Amino acid sequence: MTKRELRQVQAIVLVVVSLAYLGFRNLPFHKSALPAPSVQSEKSKDGFYYVSRVVDGDTLKLSDGERIRLTGVDTPEVHDSDKLLRDAKSSGKDVATIKAMGKRASDFTKSLVEGKSVRLEFDVKRRDRYGRLLAYVYLEDGTFVNAKIIEEGYGQIMTIPPNVKYSDLFLKLEREAREKGKGLWTTLKY
Repeated sequence: MTKRELRQVQAIVLVVVSLAYLGFRNLPFHKSALPAPSVQSEKSKDGFYYVSRVVDGDTLKLSDGERIRLTGVDTPEVHDSDKLLRDAKSSGKDVATIKAMGKRASDFTKSLVEGKSVRLEFDVKRRDRYGRLLAYVYLEDGTFVNAKIIEEGYGQIMTIPPNVKYSDLFLKLEREAREKGKGLWTTLKY
């Protein structure tokens, strides 16, 4: 076989392998051919999603595994993390105090949404840098969960543009909760 014939065979083999690979990627059982997981996959006919677990005061997990970060709300940390250390340093509170506050906030959020169906509303940006959905969450009875957490004093406003749709409402609710000493504002400030 001449060099020229060898190159032609190599080129043909390369084309065949490439086509086979591309064909394989489009077969229905291959992972890349399946639709990307989406919060839409678990949406019920009435537009609600089931909350299987509350991760912490401002993060939920839906029944399909999708994580929801409540837009516009920040609650104290429950789990060891860099954010917990930053919050301790900036607030002057010790880690144990912040975690205790985080547990109270988490318990409040659990009482609101865990095991219940919720409706999601999105703002401009739909996902955070961790891949979580950013959403305003509503219970079936119309309760605005993000606002309720702030109103009852278990979280504070956290505005990250461009998601600022309810920032004025959240600011008003936070001021009122502080003034009335509600929730975490009773004795602890953060």
